[in-house]
Amino acid sequence: MNISNFDDLLRAARTQPEPQRLLFVFARAVLPDDSTPEQRARFEAGEGGALAPLMAVDRTPDDLGTFAALVEESRQFGSDWAVVFVASLPGRAGRPPTSKEADQPLQRMIESIKAGSFGSFIPFDRRGEPVLLS
Repeated sequence: MNISNFDDLLRAARTQPEPQRLLFVFARAVLPDDSTPEQRARFEAGEGGALAPLMAVDRTPDDLGTFAALVEESRQFGSDWAVVFVASLPGRAGRPPTSKEADQPLQRMIESIKAGSFGSFIPFDRRGEPVLLS
């Protein structure tokens, strides 16, 4: 299945053979301390920078509903994010993983994002559209 927006991701998660738990790490763009003047100028123009994790949450696809609901829930944390990274954790024997079982994978996601390794996650912008990161 081609995932062209967040709703496609939800549909894909709901049709998997085993129930899924979706893992979300919200990140914002920051300017590293050792940035060059050119990097600073690009950042001030809304480009470049590094992604810093702000918060993480897990939900089953049925708990979530829509991307708008996820955005609204993220407002409770009071942090303005630019990108949300999503991964899926499959269940076993017909039951989804618990939130406790999602803790360690979420921590690994956070560490990967801090290290600049996003390849195994799907990033979405605030509109629920996939983001191509370079």
